[in-house]
Amino acid sequence: MNIILITACPSGMATTFLAARRLEQAARRRNWQVTVEMHGELEPVSPVSAEAIEAADLVIVAADHVPAPQRFEGKRLFQAPIDRALPDPDAFLERASREAESYQPSDESPAAAAPVTASGARKIVAVTACPTGVAHTFMAAEALAEAGRALGHQVRVETQGSVGAQDQLSDEEIRDADLVILACDIEVDPTRFAGKRVWYTSTGNALKKPRPTIEEALANAEVLEGASGAVSGERKQSFKEKGVYKHLLTGVSFMLPMVVAGGLLIALSFVFGIEAFKEEGTLAAALMQIGGGTAFALMVPVLAGYIAYSIADRPGIAPGMIGGMLASEIGAGFIGGILAGFLAGYVAKAVAQNVKLPSSIESLKPILIIPLVASLITGLVMIYIVGEPVAGILSALTTFLENMGSANAVLLGILLGAMMCFDLGGPVNKAAYTFGVGLLASETYAPMAAIMAAGMVPAIGMGIASFVAKSKFSEPEREAGKASFVLGLCFISEGAIPFAAKDPLRVIPVCMVGGAITGAISMLVGAKLMAPHGGIFVLLIPNAITPVLFYLAAIVIGSLITGLGYAAIKRGGQEVAVGASA
Repeated sequence: MNIILITACPSGMATTFLAARRLEQAARRRNWQVTVEMHGELEPVSPVSAEAIEAADLVIVAADHVPAPQRFEGKRLFQAPIDRALPDPDAFLERASREAESYQPSDESPAAAAPVTASGARKIVAVTACPTGVAHTFMAAEALAEAGRALGHQVRVETQGSVGAQDQLSDEEIRDADLVILACDIEVDPTRFAGKRVWYTSTGNALKKPRPTIEEALANAEVLEGASGAVSGERKQSFKEKGVYKHLLTGVSFMLPMVVAGGLLIALSFVFGIEAFKEEGTLAAALMQIGGGTAFALMVPVLAGYIAYSIADRPGIAPGMIGGMLASEIGAGFIGGILAGFLAGYVAKAVAQNVKLPSSIESLKPILIIPLVASLITGLVMIYIVGEPVAGILSALTTFLENMGSANAVLLGILLGAMMCFDLGGPVNKAAYTFGVGLLASETYAPMAAIMAAGMVPAIGMGIASFVAKSKFSEPEREAGKASFVLGLCFISEGAIPFAAKDPLRVIPVCMVGGAITGAISMLVGAKLMAPHGGIFVLLIPNAITPVLFYLAAIVIGSLITGLGYAAIKRGGQEVAVGASA
């Protein structure tokens, strides 16, 4: 019997390849003649020929939809999700042979009608950027690229991560693009895409729902007009309209390198003794001056400056940083910095939009009028209205955190730990993380320790589960588990996303339990962390984490609870979706 075998899994290139090979081998054992069409990233899509379709007795599609369905009209066809094919390919083929029916394509689904030939392909360029630029940025890029190829489109993705822009889009690629997708949780400059159809979304949507994201973008993207980056018409689905959250994350993204560098340099100064930096002229004193006196001093101004930049573009940076520096000097800390950033940004934006000047002096507005007016208003409000009350609130919060009893510490650890594991890099996770990072400026290190420890638990736990309960996981899932374990050690919670995406009702609660316990133990033992990133590798720097053994115990206990718990409750026949990072 002649068959055509099609596999596609937009969020897992390993699954696409593995399913095709296992099904092909099973078919050949039946002495069937097989023609394979794979939609994945390992190799370009090679559509089956019209002659092969004409000669086929059966078409088997292991995918969520039938690619280019019109070509199979009238053929016996069986279609089922790819995760049904992997556990038992022989049973899958038997079912296909038994249940296949004459196929009549529907024109209702745009996904079903997506072409696989180059003649119908769209040229799509995209940019991905998340607040920390570590995991979501690159995983979303891979997911978009593979989903686009599975739909038959040409896709190029630029990542703007923590190491800067990579795989940068050329002017020619942007010029020739039919569509631009900006999957960004922070502000990126859209002016180079002026005149193109642009769609805004989040890295989370691009990672978890890459195919619907592309389909929605193709249907609803609107032309970006002029250098201002304005999009014509309404953009009800645009992530850019989520405002406050995006502006805050932009500030945090630019502040984070200051915090990491400053924290690690302070920890290095402690290598020579906890109080060695007090002796002038020593290396310890120099390290403390660089880390604490300079890097940490820039934290709040940078946070405020780039919040304002996200709101008002470049004219907002100067008043934002000035407001942030005032917040630091009057003791309002990171809370005051956040308020100063939003105040400066919206004042600068209002001046830019509402102050009309003669064309002869219009060029003075961004370099003179906006910085002057916005800095003056922001500074006066911070000094006379906002500063003192916020400084009092921050002082009270710091005092409470430093003097709270064991019971309150455990409760705070439980809350922060559970938040870190709730949405694996989403808004709740980022809210807890931002809280911990902000407290570092006021030399409050315990919450950050609980936050990083709990954030490592989900990905490590999924790695443990895939190792302990091997029989419940397929081969590509076990490979994903290994990658997840390593990502967890690096404090990249997103390693658990492929597991949570398919089985959220089991994965999310068991991760939250493990994370909450880890956070509680960390707070109970008084663990302190100087740097807000780096995972287990921060231990290589003496005194960056104290006490080391109890901190490690908290991570191990929480990870084992999550890993063994999920291994126990996972149903053996339920496949998890192997993400683009697999």
